[in-house]
Amino acid sequence: MANGPVVDRTGGGSPKPVGTRHTTEMHVFGSSGVRGVANEELTPADVLQIVQAAGSVFEDGPVAVARDTRTSGEMLANAAASGLASVGHDVALLGEVPTPALQAHCERAGTPGVMITASHNPPAYNGVKLIGADGVELSRATLDRIEDRLASDDADTVTWDEVGQTERIDGTAEDYIAGVLDAVDRETIAAADLTVVVDPGHGAGCHTSPTFFRELGCTVHTVNAQPDGHFPGRDPEPVERHLGDVQEYVRSTDADVGITHDGDADRAVFVDETGAIINGDAALAALVEASVEAGDSVVSAVNATQRLVDVADAADAELTLTRIGSTYLISRIQERQAEGETVSVAGEGNGGIIFPNYRIARDGAYTAGKFLELVAEQPASEIAARFDDYVNVRQTVEYDDEHERSAMLDAIEEAAYGAVADLDTTDGWRLDYGDGWVLARPSGTEPVIRVYAEARTEQRAEELLDVFGDAVQQAGETV
Repeated sequence: MANGPVVDRTGGGSPKPVGTRHTTEMHVFGSSGVRGVANEELTPADVLQIVQAAGSVFEDGPVAVARDTRTSGEMLANAAASGLASVGHDVALLGEVPTPALQAHCERAGTPGVMITASHNPPAYNGVKLIGADGVELSRATLDRIEDRLASDDADTVTWDEVGQTERIDGTAEDYIAGVLDAVDRETIAAADLTVVVDPGHGAGCHTSPTFFRELGCTVHTVNAQPDGHFPGRDPEPVERHLGDVQEYVRSTDADVGITHDGDADRAVFVDETGAIINGDAALAALVEASVEAGDSVVSAVNATQRLVDVADAADAELTLTRIGSTYLISRIQERQAEGETVSVAGEGNGGIIFPNYRIARDGAYTAGKFLELVAEQPASEIAARFDDYVNVRQTVEYDDEHERSAMLDAIEEAAYGAVADLDTTDGWRLDYGDGWVLARPSGTEPVIRVYAEARTEQRAEELLDVFGDAVQQAGETV
């Protein structure tokens, strides 16, 4: 069991696909870009059209294209390069690098970027994420402009003698590593003489994270560290049911901590020195506590743990909640900054954490570096134990079509408005009961309904989960 228990009722199978042709959102771009099963729901033609529309909105100049390790990555990156060239942009092909490495390149070069990745989704998936010339994911307003172009088939294609040229660029991974090394406390980490087990999960982090931690002065052991788009060692999502290898390796090597990533290495999930998974909400709370100052703002999503509320209250900081997904977190960070507020940390309990003073981007290596600063002073298990007051449970229910989805959401809404609790509809339906909460919402990237609950005991958390979980299950069975 993880530190600060997380009980996951999710089945072990892969979710059914959702992509540009079957999206259940009003937007083409969901909470983290466009995703679908490669060559079925997300084809090279789809990618070409998407980036033609994006390129028609981008300012003149070169655009960088990168990808994670998925087998369809090169195919779709080439389609992206063709689409950009067709609307007059020169293209810098960066190859396989983490999403935060592309973002660092975009910020450094002052050029927008296209990332071909499906992040934590299963190997058959791929996707498109768009980055601005400041290294930050595009705002919802800019994505809407691109969607308008896409819907109207209004791409600014150029004549034969104005098409862009494509160039392969080396050194992006090395530049990224150097930047992250400069941003963390190397002396403190090196002095602690830490042993770490790194599990990039066959994803893009294979190209950067082992080197990064060695350069920090750690003794590094690796597992699933060979780039492989089939993901033979584990699924790209770094959740407990996929992390048995790294847990065992931490125990067998007497390591101080295990560090795992998703497919594009913008997330980090940790294993303590006993081999136990550290609850992502506990890790987030610890990192916020170490960074936040009185008067700061902290941004999280509507599934935020009470641990985060407690930390913010203790620091006299303001916690702001928004919809789930990096797009919404980033928008809220920028809104708060525009209001003159200091946002010290933003993130979710899935390992995707943003440190705006570093970069407004989720960065798995940087997040891990900040966590190692804490482990240098205190064992990982003790860090987690300080935030072990709550139990989190969750359930994922698949649906087959829009009719079944609608029936499930109707059942959730009926249960929500019939409950004796405080209701928040920022993103789905969240009920606060005082001694715990439950949230139900449709995924922004997969054809599933997700239900989350938190309480101080597992029994109470399960009871809260059933408020929506039972309603969803019954609705699905009666359709």
